[in-house]
Amino acid sequence: MTPGRTCPMAYHYGPAVFCQPVPAHLDDLDVLYVVGGLYGNELALHEVLRLFEAENGRKQLVFNGDFHWFDADPATFDRIQREVLQHVALRGNVESELAQDTPISDAGCGCAYPDWVDDGVVDRSNRILQRLWTATTPTHRAELAALPMWQKASVGDMHIGIVHGDAQSLAGWGFAQEHLADAAHRDQVREWFESSGMDAFACSHTCLPVYQSLKRPGRPQPCWVFNNGAAGMPNFQGDPAGLLTRIAVTPHTGTNSRAGLVCGPVHIDALAISLPESEVQQRFLAQWPPGSDAHASYFSRIAAGPNYHPQQVIRQED
Repeated sequence: MTPGRTCPMAYHYGPAVFCQPVPAHLDDLDVLYVVGGLYGNELALHEVLRLFEAENGRKQLVFNGDFHWFDADPATFDRIQREVLQHVALRGNVESELAQDTPISDAGCGCAYPDWVDDGVVDRSNRILQRLWTATTPTHRAELAALPMWQKASVGDMHIGIVHGDAQSLAGWGFAQEHLADAAHRDQVREWFESSGMDAFACSHTCLPVYQSLKRPGRPQPCWVFNNGAAGMPNFQGDPAGLLTRIAVTPHTGTNSRAGLVCGPVHIDALAISLPESEVQQRFLAQWPPGSDAHASYFSRIAAGPNYHPQQVIRQED
């Protein structure tokens, strides 16, 4: 295994860890925001905070990893870390690798990229991580190392496992929309739900959003994977907005839901994080100009969005 495709053993936890009680500050919530893949987008961070501030009731905001990535400017990196750590935060593979005492480990960027990702993307991600590490201080690295890899929450009658990757690993791709399209793989995911006792998993890591239901034998309600794709990058072709997952006991009343569903008493929405497109691009280019690794890997997506559409998000088993 080469750097960038490796999933270190330290990233593994397994679904049984979710059998522990829900911590008090995340129990019996009215509103839960799960924000994965902020990717160092400071404008997206400010919009997330604005949206969250407008919510009522008992609420929590959880950044579930990879809140750093494009923020190679040390001042920007520090501001993002300071604001994110005022809320509940998990470490993704980016934060786990940034926490190392050296700028690159055997895991590279820690993404554990699957076979369908081009080798050039993998190599560039390893170099992005190396450059990003130079923006850190010992204090930053210690803070990131102290973050957990998973968390639990409850909203209404729904118990939610919050992860960066999947139910087994911080960098797992088991909740990728590509894998969830495969019925045999969904059977494996069903086993994770049985072992964990969760009603849903909220995740990101794999960069494209999918809300996938899975039938549970003997139970009237399905279990769900809620993958928000990316908060800090476009998720749909021609749509510059990032996405977050809102899970709440009250329906969303705004106009920025790109996909929504109701599961018993709980409402789930993929909320758009709408930003001034030109300013997002200018800030990105100031740190990653043409010819840089991040520009080669990501600028076309930032400018036009991926070949993916809102109607592909919600998938329910027959």
